[in-house]
Amino acid sequence: MLKKRIIVYCIILVLAGCSSTAKYHKAAELVNLGMSYANSGQFDHAMEKYDRAIKISPDFAEAYNDKGNVYFLQGDFDRAIREYVKAIEIDPNFAKAYSNLGFAHFEKKQFERAIKNYTNAIHINPEYAKAYNNRGLVYFTSGDYDLALHDYNKAIQIDPLLAKPYDNRGAVYLQIGEIEKACADFTKACELGECSTYEMFEDEAFCAFTYLAKAYPQ
Repeated sequence: MLKKRIIVYCIILVLAGCSSTAKYHKAAELVNLGMSYANSGQFDHAMEKYDRAIKISPDFAEAYNDKGNVYFLQGDFDRAIREYVKAIEIDPNFAKAYSNLGFAHFEKKQFERAIKNYTNAIHINPEYAKAYNNRGLVYFTSGDYDLALHDYNKAIQIDPLLAKPYDNRGAVYLQIGEIEKACADFTKACELGECSTYEMFEDEAFCAFTYLAKAYPQ
């Protein structure tokens, strides 16, 4: 009798595990679909998918993070912050959610909170180049140029093909009067596909940019 009960109990555990896995996969499908809608600007449809994913799997941190991204894109930073915090509460090692939370605080000009959250993201993932880049942007905005340069250099060291840190580092060099270094960084950023600053200074003949054959993403 005891042996039969143990077998039944094991079967129940297996079925429960299968059900949980199925719910997780369904929630993941909905989140991916929501991301597709968000990327095309269909925010209402995206939110509907994220809410369905959360209803199916309430502890699916990615759904809260991506829901926060939609609020962020709509300029509703307070709601974005709430969703990022929910994601972090579910998964305290969710580096991307910390980074996104930092960006939302940055947009609200809450620089100390932004730095703290980017730093948390970096502690979780020391190879998170975008978090270094974004923290550097906060330091730059705060006038801490040495710290900004440190973070941009670190981002470039981790991912030399990431365009934004070159563009942002160029802005620091420009601010401190290192014109040649600034122009070199703007050029490198454009080679990697980020040409907004390059083109602005090209129009003003600020840098000798004639040698660059601009490479845009295909």
